[in-house]
This record gives sequence, C-alpha cells and structure tokens, in this order.
Amino acid sequence: MSDNTDFRIAGLFPSPVYNARRDSDLDSTEESEIGKIVKEGMHTLKISNSPKNHIYIFNGKFKKLKKFWEQHIKIYVKEIINPKEELDFYITQSWLNVTNPGGSHHVHSHPNSIISGVFYVSTEEDDKIMFSDPNQKIKEMLRIVEYKEHNIWTSTGCVFPVNNNELILFPSWLEHGYYPNKKATTDRISISFNVFVRGILGTKRTFDEIILK
Repeated sequence: MSDNTDFRIAGLFPSPVYNARRDSDLDSTEESEIGKIVKEGMHTLKISNSPKNHIYIFNGKFKKLKKFWEQHIKIYVKEIINPKEELDFYITQSWLNVTNPGGSHHVHSHPNSIISGVFYVSTEEDDKIMFSDPNQKIKEMLRIVEYKEHNIWTSTGCVFPVNNNELILFPSWLEHGYYPNKKATTDRISISFNVFVRGILGTKRTFDEIILK
C-alpha cells in the first residue's frame, strides 16, 4: 500500500503591491521643482526629511509625473479593486521624502486613504522598501519552532528592491518602512502620495450608502 503524497497549498488573501516603471528620467523642470522644495525647508522625521510647506505638491507641480501616476492608479483600480460602479479615485496629499545616507523610515500605514504610492527619484544599490504581514502578530504568537529559513508562509515581512523612476502602489492599510542602507553615500529621494475616492459608496437598500463629492 503506497502513500498518496499529492497535495496542494493555497495562498489566501494576498496583499497587492503594484510596480511600474517610467520610461524617462526627470526633466529639467521637475528637477528644478524638487530643488525648490528642498531649499524652502524640510521637517526632520527620524533620519528622513519631508517638506514643511509642500504637502499637496501635485496641485501645482510635476504635471507630467502626476499624469503618469494617474494612468497607473486607473489600472490598479481596474485590476485589483474592480468596483462595480464608476468611482473617481483621486490623489489627495502628496509630498517629497529625502532620506539621508544610512537613514530609515519607521514602519507605518496611511490612514484616511485607500491607495498609497511612492515614486523613486534617486536611489542607490541595495535601497529597499519593506512591507509587513498584516497577520504578523498572530504568527509571532504561534511561533513554536525555530525555522530553518523563512518562506512566504512564515515570513512576517517582504522586502522589495527599489530603483530610479519606479512607482509602487499598495493598499494604504499595508504597513511599510525602510531599513537603513549602510552602503548609501547619497540621499534617497522619493515622492509619496495617497488616493481617496469620490462617488456613491454602498446602497440605500443595505442602509450603508454614502455620497462622497
């Protein structure tokens, strides 16, 4: 009598992380706009910096870059969220990040947002973004053995390498952060943003309708 070793492992409820690359580098106007934002002053947050005044930078700057982002937000919404009714997903706040060599960002999520994203302007080799498993606390409570090595079922975080001109979109509830890049010699510069929605959510029939304009 032989053992039946056929089996199947299903990955349930994955967290989407969307990646796209812009074909062109920043043009002279975009580089100048970044320079002006930095010159006007930045808030120091941990070992990174964010602008003091420019927290809606797409309202008047980076028009071509905003168009590129909006194209991919539409794809993300269609392929991942796939709403039944037509809704208007739009960029709310947007801001510049400057991370000093060896700097890091604490692990965090983005409240009052549906989609969040980051576009990398200037990176170095070994620059990465780290995403945390939403079930991390549960996994840590059930860690009853020492793992030979982590895999997609046991890991509590996933690291993505990042490069110039790359856009990453992800659900705003997904926690993320940056480890220090000890090899870095220049600042890492990126632009982050949040996305919310306009339209009619829910239905009168189910008593959860809300109209957002």
